Amino acid sequence: MTLDPVAPHLAALRAAADEAMARAYAPYSKFHVGAALLTADAQVIAGCNVENAAYPSGICAERGAIAAAVAAGHRRFVAVYISTAAETPTPPCGMCRQVLAEFGLDLAVIARTAAGREARWTLRDLLPAPFTPSQLHA
Repeated sequence: MTLDPVAPHLAALRAAADEAMARAYAPYSKFHVGAALLTADAQVIAGCNVENAAYPSGICAERGAIAAAVAAGHRRFVAVYISTAAETPTPPCGMCRQVLAEFGLDLAVIARTAAGREARWTLRDLLPAPFTPSQLHA
């Protein structure tokens, strides 16, 4: 028995993130990203980056996955798995870190390259001083 709640779902997360990466729309940067969220009830929901000629209008894979998960009724997440073709594992950008933080800082963040290099963090490690809903009530 494993103590890592993500371990039994790694293959499904990897497959979903890889499939989403293959579907990414990145004609400008050519940087295709796929993300897969593991919900608290063990569902896997994916998203990919979608660029736009008006650059700020694009959306990152992680935020795409969050939007799809929330639209499906999910609010609690265990992990996010990110696939890219980069040489080094790529963590979420700052905007995505902040959006993910809305749902909890203990989120496991796993990034993997197409060549198989992997890195792991917690969201708390990547965003040590987030802006949270509690600050709105201060």
